[in-house]
Amino acid sequence: ATGADGLAAVKANSPDVVILDLMLPDQSGYDVCKAVRADSATSDVGVLMLTAKGEPEDRILGLEVGADDYVVKPFGVREVVLRVTALANRLAERRARGTQSTGTILKAGPIELDPVTHDVKIHGAPTQLRPLEYKLLQLLVSDPGRVFSREELLEQVWEMRGDINTRTVDVHVRRLRVSLGPAAEVVETVHGFGY
Repeated sequence: ATGADGLAAVKANSPDVVILDLMLPDQSGYDVCKAVRADSATSDVGVLMLTAKGEPEDRILGLEVGADDYVVKPFGVREVVLRVTALANRLAERRARGTQSTGTILKAGPIELDPVTHDVKIHGAPTQLRPLEYKLLQLLVSDPGRVFSREELLEQVWEMRGDINTRTVDVHVRRLRVSLGPAAEVVETVHGFGY
């Protein structure tokens, strides 16, 4: 019924996936999602936001604070069940890959990224990235030299398809570069194509 109750339930039960409303009586669902992501014991729990807030900005903010999926009311129960199942399966696959690839560090210039722990270091110094920045950086450094179109980035990082404004990608790439500081040049713009 409340964000506090939800956080207590997540800590007590260690679920694979949490279905989270944004408009809770005691706090925003965005804040609950941030708290889930900030706690090392729950940071890898899947979060599906289920809300009446359907504007593109709301979706982007939800994904930015760490949601894995976003469903707008009214919804079909079957769709939500399928999305939760797909999310749980993706997380299980990621965990299985993580146990197999422990110690595999992705490197790009001075950046080192650990896909298992989600740690990022620049010139050996730990760097904090927001969840969306991390997902974007991981995708870009996982396939060095490949050019990703804005549409591909929207689909793979934000899991959005269709007529979404691709300027969103540019804004987040700019933020990522700011977060990377002296290593920002690792993310190159290929004019007319993407990053």
